[in-house]
Amino acid sequence: MKQFSVAMLGFGIAGKAFSRILIEKHQEIMEKTGYDVQVTAITTGSRGTLICPQGIDLQEATRQVEELGHFDVSGPWYSEMNTMEVVEKADYDVVLELTPINIRTGQPAIDHIKGAMNRGKHAITANKGPIAWAYRELRDLAKEKGVCFYYETTVMAGTPVFNMADNCLQYCKISEVKGILNATTNYVLEEMTKGVPMDVIMENGRRGGFMEADASMDMKGWDAAAKLTALLNVLMDAGITPDQIDRTGIEEVTAEDIQRAAEHGCKVKLLCKGKIEDGKVVGIVKPSEIKADDAFAGSDVVAVVSIDTDLMGRLTMVQYGLETTQTGYGVFIDLIRVLENCQAIE
Repeated sequence: MKQFSVAMLGFGIAGKAFSRILIEKHQEIMEKTGYDVQVTAITTGSRGTLICPQGIDLQEATRQVEELGHFDVSGPWYSEMNTMEVVEKADYDVVLELTPINIRTGQPAIDHIKGAMNRGKHAITANKGPIAWAYRELRDLAKEKGVCFYYETTVMAGTPVFNMADNCLQYCKISEVKGILNATTNYVLEEMTKGVPMDVIMENGRRGGFMEADASMDMKGWDAAAKLTALLNVLMDAGITPDQIDRTGIEEVTAEDIQRAAEHGCKVKLLCKGKIEDGKVVGIVKPSEIKADDAFAGSDVVAVVSIDTDLMGRLTMVQYGLETTQTGYGVFIDLIRVLENCQAIE
């Protein structure tokens, strides 16, 4: 049985969810792929770093973070290596870029991925920054180095948008992408339709664990713009960055706007749209009225993407509900794709 080593950069919601799935599916992966997948490095910005070439006990690592708030500095796996040192020096086959996004530049996640690829290592990212700010460079570097580069979790958690495009739409030309991509703003707008005051909406969202203490990046449309950029870069080879998106958030949307839309059978949603104009791809994010019976407007819809193609017409993928398992699954299924690629080469 051949060991396949994983280095995790970040151990937040996505990292812990991925770990739970890997523990549950470990035996099945060995039986189906012939690989013994072991996480040999976990590094974080504030909780410390763990290194173990034979494989870290993921249940114990999770316990330490949840009970201590950090990794046990007296434990046998604890290391003083920082994230970039892990990228450049640790022994692994694939790096998982799970660090928090820098919405303005995509760094240092871009450098983490480049560092791994330059060592001939595969890369998976749940961080949308690298896809929004440096997709072409990273895609081309992966091809040059002969490594895999996957990013399913960056837009709709584990919903297989990019997997579908890679495996089912290879010969389709995509002319337009439209979607609702930010769960926080979708939640806020949906609660506003019920007449819930904004301060209560924000507090309930934080208590629910799906809204940051500072939700400004969501409310101002930056997160949606980054996700739209990622979609356009991958699906339409746009070669753009989030600052090129025409962006308007929902902070100016009022209860009166919500009521006015309802009076003519509509809901207000933060709509993301990209299409070709004058030979180039352009994107816009702005609050828009959508018919209440539209697939985009369902009260239980968390996110949705609609893709217009030449050969398959319009395809729509809807995500109902948001669980942390879905975020972990996106990373997990990308790992399985890497393993399958390695099997094919062997």
